[in-house]
Amino acid sequence: MDIPVNRLKTALQAGRVQHGIWLTSASPVLAEIAGNAGFDWCLIDGEHGPNTVSEMLPQLQALAISGTSAVVRIASAEVWMVKQVLDLGCQTVLVPMVDDAAKAAEMAQAMRYPPDGIRGMGAVLARASGFGAIADYPHSANAQMCLLVQAESAKAVENIDEIAAVEGVDGVFVGPADLSADMGYPGQPDHPEVEKAIDHLIARTVAAGKSAGIITFDESRFDDYARKGVTFLGVGGDLAILNGALRGLATRLG
Repeated sequence: MDIPVNRLKTALQAGRVQHGIWLTSASPVLAEIAGNAGFDWCLIDGEHGPNTVSEMLPQLQALAISGTSAVVRIASAEVWMVKQVLDLGCQTVLVPMVDDAAKAAEMAQAMRYPPDGIRGMGAVLARASGFGAIADYPHSANAQMCLLVQAESAKAVENIDEIAAVEGVDGVFVGPADLSADMGYPGQPDHPEVEKAIDHLIARTVAAGKSAGIITFDESRFDDYARKGVTFLGVGGDLAILNGALRGLATRLG
């Protein structure tokens, strides 16, 4: 049995725009529906969604059946959190609140086995290795890991060149909501100063040869962000879409 190729990482490295949605419901049924809907990736949110490691597993299984690439956002930039989701079989991890190169480097190390990193050697017991069926997993896994770090503070804006230059960081994802709040404009991700910072983050990430990412629910911005170089583009969320559809139907019924 061979390790699965990380198709999302391959596509991002080739510069192809990949569209995806957030999964915050902790529902494997919604994960299955989303996985079969035709998106390039679905992200299981462990930061703002009620997703424990145990609740992530059936969603990862549902996405694997659908063939849609799975991404997990962990709750915090902690080495042990990275280890847990990698052992679950996730190959692409989004890490929130990465403000400097030191934290980015630590997360890059957490994604990889020695001698390239510090990942613990326990996957032979886990889903990641097919419960031991992928005999060379510790030797082949590193090449398939994809790390995306979130830049969502004024400090991250200042340090973007150093963050994007870290070996093992595959991309930088802009968090507009937290960035706007940290800059003094809470709830105003479209404030001119915030937009300027976002454009700077995207431009410097692309200049470093890394994948730039962002999320927006505004369909009019999709093409604009793609033109600016964004290739990891979040276009919605499961509960936001479901909420909008249900409320829209109720409204039409009067």
